[in-house]
Amino acid sequence: MKNVKLSHVITIGFALFSMFFGAGNVIFPPFLGLQSGTQWAGGFGAYYFADVALALLALFALLREGSSEHVLDRIGKAPAEILMTIIVLCIGPMLAIPRTAATTYEMGIVTLVPTLPSWLFSIVFFAVILALSIKQSAVIDVIGKFLTPVLLLGLFALIIVGLVNPLGSIDKAPVVDNVVVTGIQAGYQTMDVLAALVFGAVLLKSAADKGYDQKSSRMKVLVGAGAVAGLLLLLVYFGLAYLGASAVNLFSPDISRAELVISIVQLLLGKAGLVIFSVVVAFACVTTAVALVSSGAEHFERLCKGKVSYKVFVIIFCVFSAVVSNLGLDTIVSIAAPILGLVYPPVLVLTIVTLVAPRLPNSVCIAAVAGALLTSILTTVSSFGVSMPWLSFLPLSSVDMHWVLPSLVFGVGGFIYRLPWMEREDS
Repeated sequence: MKNVKLSHVITIGFALFSMFFGAGNVIFPPFLGLQSGTQWAGGFGAYYFADVALALLALFALLREGSSEHVLDRIGKAPAEILMTIIVLCIGPMLAIPRTAATTYEMGIVTLVPTLPSWLFSIVFFAVILALSIKQSAVIDVIGKFLTPVLLLGLFALIIVGLVNPLGSIDKAPVVDNVVVTGIQAGYQTMDVLAALVFGAVLLKSAADKGYDQKSSRMKVLVGAGAVAGLLLLLVYFGLAYLGASAVNLFSPDISRAELVISIVQLLLGKAGLVIFSVVVAFACVTTAVALVSSGAEHFERLCKGKVSYKVFVIIFCVFSAVVSNLGLDTIVSIAAPILGLVYPPVLVLTIVTLVAPRLPNSVCIAAVAGALLTSILTTVSSFGVSMPWLSFLPLSSVDMHWVLPSLVFGVGGFIYRLPWMEREDS
């Protein structure tokens, strides 16, 4: 880390933490801990791998290539644009943006104003998001600088109190068939791997603005920042998973994710602590929503080559997200599961190839992605009741990673049978 300022590493590391830890992510570790019971540590390990470890790998792949476009372009310009658009939709109006509103309502508003209907709240929430996204305001910078540290302090206070005065003993068996699979699926739900490809450019610019002009120096400062963010996320997620596990004797596994967090906070910090926590989470969700709306609208404006303006896309995003948010937090999470099960494997294949073997022919990348996508489609179809018993014989099927072997086999096939149209344009 020679010639890299520690203050820059910490500053960017905190920014990276705030990007990965959207306030909505607070709901997943406690619920996973509650479901996993005595095996909560194993479930947490799988969750951390599928969320933070893979997200950092995606970020480092982006740093190596210089942009998310270069990571995805290995499968061809048009498929890469389609994949990037799907990613933006997932972390945008289809899933992540509505989830910020649903989280705010269920963890904040219901606590403070229980009689306010969700449809009315969604109108007010996205009116605020619309105003802040159409014309970027300094308010967002202030909220981001102050509320992320406050949220972090609030979380650590909650965790420390829960460690000193546990809610109960962890003596119940898991209520899920496989805590590792459940942890991986919960890690996918955070969408941090996808977010890393969208927000990575912001971190590159931040490093450049601090004077790190060379690729090697930018890599050093951002690797250090990744270590800072990874450590903070490890502590926060581990603590939250433990709190959920320590409550196995207090709550039914059928409790909603938001209700579980609210109940834990109230038990540990009292009503006053619950009110403060709810307000901070609400404002943190606003900053996350503005960032997602802005980045998504910019992507589609570029995709349309300016024929449809940024402001029009902001309005479309806000209206659509307002409608979807009324489905409720748990419904949005359940809808996201099969979609993310399809999107994640191709993105992970491209990430791994970029980091491990960046000089592989384009044909290998296309074939490997095709193998991962095909297997993911079949796995998703089987989850809806279509019998495909042979899927269980694939290596790593027990941890919900059926796609690994088919991706390798297809990749080898792409290496052996190269087609001219598959060769990289920049080779």
